[in-house]
Amino acid sequence: MSRPASEKNGVDVISAIQRAGIVGCGGAGFPTHAKLKGDIHHLILNGAECEPLLRTDRYLMIHHAAQIVSAATAVKQAVGARQCTIALKGSYQEEISSLEQAIREQGAPILIHKMKSFYPAGDEQVIVAEVTQQVIPPAGIPLDVGCVVSNVGTMYNIALALEGKNVTHKYLTVSGMVKKPTVICVPLGTSFAQCLELAGGIPEGDWMAIAGGPMMGRRLTRDQALEASVIKTTSGILILPIDSLPARKEQITLLHMYQRARSSCIQCRRCTDLCPRHLLGHPLEPHRIMRQMATLELDGNTTDSRILKSAALCCECGICETFACPMQLQPRRVNAMLKQELAREKVRWNKGEGQQEPSLWREGRKAPTKRVAARAGVLEYYDRCGTAGLMQETPDQVTLPLRQHIGAPPTVLVTVGEQVSAGQLIAAAPEGALSANLHASIDGVVVSVGDAIVIRKEG
Repeated sequence: MSRPASEKNGVDVISAIQRAGIVGCGGAGFPTHAKLKGDIHHLILNGAECEPLLRTDRYLMIHHAAQIVSAATAVKQAVGARQCTIALKGSYQEEISSLEQAIREQGAPILIHKMKSFYPAGDEQVIVAEVTQQVIPPAGIPLDVGCVVSNVGTMYNIALALEGKNVTHKYLTVSGMVKKPTVICVPLGTSFAQCLELAGGIPEGDWMAIAGGPMMGRRLTRDQALEASVIKTTSGILILPIDSLPARKEQITLLHMYQRARSSCIQCRRCTDLCPRHLLGHPLEPHRIMRQMATLELDGNTTDSRILKSAALCCECGICETFACPMQLQPRRVNAMLKQELAREKVRWNKGEGQQEPSLWREGRKAPTKRVAARAGVLEYYDRCGTAGLMQETPDQVTLPLRQHIGAPPTVLVTVGEQVSAGQLIAAAPEGALSANLHASIDGVVVSVGDAIVIRKEG
């Protein structure tokens, strides 16, 4: 009897991924072992790193191309995919050279797809359309067209898992106002404060932080950032002035934002014309959502309106408010607010409903990444972080939140006072649940267990 595809060469690839606790390296962190199920025809590696200022994936593709390519080959074989493509921007010349060399040396059945430098090139729906010319249906996922999209950082973790190594460390970009913007590699649970020290520290005074990229990242106050720690989905830490454009936008209250939307939207429809999902033919029209919001009371029922329900299709990329709107309104925040309400009411968009042909204007309406950075108010930091060097450090203490991904948190397996070793399983995914294992990232003693597990070095 022949062995299953996932057990070629004596290694059960999917089980190794599950044991290692691998989740998507960016975004919400979907557990990878659960993602690699179904009828997969095309495995796509996302190397676009479309968020301005982030350089983590670019670093990995330059310095760890061999591991990424070997893992991609193993996963392609394990899931039975017919094709495997690494999609990245054509301007990433050094990255392309490193990947092409690894593909040649390994004789890997992998193609490279070179995209233009636009935002959000790394969005799953967009990258599938770019690589395959297929459109994922509204409210659908890549698997609906036979594809799975995996970040190159996730693929690097898979390479480590196939060597028996669990997820204990994270590569991320530290940029913005820091003195020495850099890519770093630190144990999970390392404090943001220590990450900032690795990047040379920051100027005196108040500032804001963004966990992730400037367009879609989570905004944090100075105090919130100093209390935060690195988790599996932390792609970057950006430090910006307290009077920067992203900071000023964040200071606008929901009530003020709502009132501005009612009074100032001129219905120019630029937010719709440049919306990446609308350009793919999805029935998302931010200008119509803004118009209807203007006719509602604050406590009006948003779940009865088909127009407002379409907010569920928004990927919250921010093109509408950062790049498109001439009135500096915030359609993205409006959509995010509506999505939360729809989720509370358990209202979903029917998959495929309202799908139209992609816009004939799509190619000419892609937003250039550097211009997006300028509109976002972060252009001065755009070229400050390179991909040549790497800073590393092992802290004396780590704080590992149980919630680091979509799905149920893992179940704690350790107690206060217990000695643990780096790589040891300290919280296990519940049987049958969408979850991921969590492992100790340093050697030490468990000093606290709750919503997070705190481990401190001895001595």
